[in-house]
Amino acid sequence: ATTCLWKEHSINIIDTPGHVDFTMEVERSLRVLDGAVAVFDAVAGVEPQSETVWRQANRYGVPRICFVNKMDRVGSDFFRCVTMIADRLKAKPVVLQIPIGGEEFFEGVVDLITGKALYFDKSAAAKEVTEKDITAELQDLYEEKRLEMLEAVAEEDETLLEKYLGGEELSIEEIKACVRKATIAQHVVPVLCGSAFKNVGVQPLLDAVVSYLPSPLDIAQMVGHDPDDKEKDIVCPCDDAKPLAGLVFKLFSDPYSGHLYFFRIYSGFIESGM
Repeated sequence: ATTCLWKEHSINIIDTPGHVDFTMEVERSLRVLDGAVAVFDAVAGVEPQSETVWRQANRYGVPRICFVNKMDRVGSDFFRCVTMIADRLKAKPVVLQIPIGGEEFFEGVVDLITGKALYFDKSAAAKEVTEKDITAELQDLYEEKRLEMLEAVAEEDETLLEKYLGGEELSIEEIKACVRKATIAQHVVPVLCGSAFKNVGVQPLLDAVVSYLPSPLDIAQMVGHDPDDKEKDIVCPCDDAKPLAGLVFKLFSDPYSGHLYFFRIYSGFIESGM
């Protein structure tokens, strides 16, 4: 469990192993998450354990975005992976990026919403992102995939659909707002790609987390039970001024720190000494 700041947003991250031996770790973590990033291998695609985790996320109603990782590996195939997400997970993937190059020639991504090509400087741990115009050889693929993306997004909003069918241009803000709404409602899963090891595509992924996954204010309020009256439900509003309500999702014993309890706060607050 860790926290990072990105563009004036605080993102609390819980990273769980994908292996089947740790499936209960995933289960307990999904219970307290507002949103999830599902990471897939660009070579292997959707693996059996991914299907198990996906079903767990369905059970807890967790909105997701997908990140197709290891695009620089030999045998990587982004669109095959997207097809597998639709076929095996019965999800509705909405591709928001297409890769520039592949395998050892993977250089960056094309953003289908803004229409810009993003190149990553591999010599500086890919922290430098260069925005350029789309090259001629990628233009046809870009137009084809952008059209598919716009159709999928417009289907999720009647007003946008009317505008799109009327031949009007959809603004970047309108597209992003619709993707966010559809993602939180779990009607679609945005799909991005990159190479995490080389930091290629990580900044756009963080942008997507902020843009499309819900904050605690966007999801239904948690309902708890009164310990004195099991029949009575207590709603836990996302408000610091309300009484403290939280859920411990992991216990851990450390030889130096002693017993550690990881918990998610749903209402109220806790501070040192309480």
